[in-house]
Amino acid sequence: MENKYWIAFSSIEEIDSRFIQRLYNHFGNIKTAFSATLNDIKQIDGLSVKKAENFLKLRDKIDIDKTYSKVESRGINFVTLEDENYPKMLKNIENPPAVLYYKGKLFECNLEKTLAIVGSRKASSSARDNLRKIISGLGNTDICIVSGLASGIDTVAHNSAIESNLKTIGVIASGFDYIYPTSNKTLYESIENTHGAIVTEYYPTFEPIKFRFPQRNRIVSGLAYGTLVAEASLKSGALITANLTLEQGRELMCMPGDISNINTQGIYKLLKNGASLVTESEDILNALNWELPQSVVQQKLELPSLTVEEEKIYNNLTVEEKGIDELLTLTGLNLEDLLMNLTTMELKGIIKQCSGDRYKKI
Repeated sequence: MENKYWIAFSSIEEIDSRFIQRLYNHFGNIKTAFSATLNDIKQIDGLSVKKAENFLKLRDKIDIDKTYSKVESRGINFVTLEDENYPKMLKNIENPPAVLYYKGKLFECNLEKTLAIVGSRKASSSARDNLRKIISGLGNTDICIVSGLASGIDTVAHNSAIESNLKTIGVIASGFDYIYPTSNKTLYESIENTHGAIVTEYYPTFEPIKFRFPQRNRIVSGLAYGTLVAEASLKSGALITANLTLEQGRELMCMPGDISNINTQGIYKLLKNGASLVTESEDILNALNWELPQSVVQQKLELPSLTVEEEKIYNNLTVEEKGIDELLTLTGLNLEDLLMNLTTMELKGIIKQCSGDRYKKI
């Protein structure tokens, strides 16, 4: 069984996917590559002899069967580069993971309609709200949201996908022995058990060390047909992912925000350099040339049935917040009737109460 040699390779922390692929491509067989001598490896043009010697020293300490059983005993699934069902989009990037470990229902996700979403860990409330609105516009479709399970925008992306009945894939920067950040444990388990999959290129025991997060980003963008950046400073992981998106030949999109916010400086730089502007879900569909099923289009056009008074309130609301006093003037209703109808409309899910006694359309 050759899978155990892929796992054995990936269990060596000091080498990366690029090194494994160099050996595999040269020898044409993963067992032969793993068992190669120093003289064999020296035949590979441009490969560091020091790196080869280090690999051999570490390889000789590995118990191949034990290393494989550690993956099996944890209930972890995986695909390797030679598997037919390895995700097509990810396989096409410059340095795909040699092994992709996963938990959950990876192949119940539609890997032909994947959208990556990245952004600031310290996202503004407006960015969070706007992203929820955009993702909800994609709801009840076969689109799959990919993100990095970090705090901030990543967390909003995954949660909004779940709330909108979408599948979602979380890409982590460690092995499955770790959950980072721990605050996302419930979200992590929800994705794994019901709503999609958690994936990683790292052997189960590998820790979430700082340098692994930028490495992880190439998988986030690599799994997707396009990436939406929802907030990003000029020196951020989200901007790294944006650049990887362009290098991988995928569609780059940005959600605008407050120009005085330091976390939008990266956004406006990307927009000035030609990224697509996204202010609503239709912009994503247009950028990626995707169409929604007709049943979903029809559902989006239908509002819940409204009374005469509710319709009057709805027609006077916009996506901008309006206060009680303004609505009293616009609708001509008395205070008691206005408040009663606002409560009913909020329960119907067509308006939202904001800060204080202010309301807006959803």
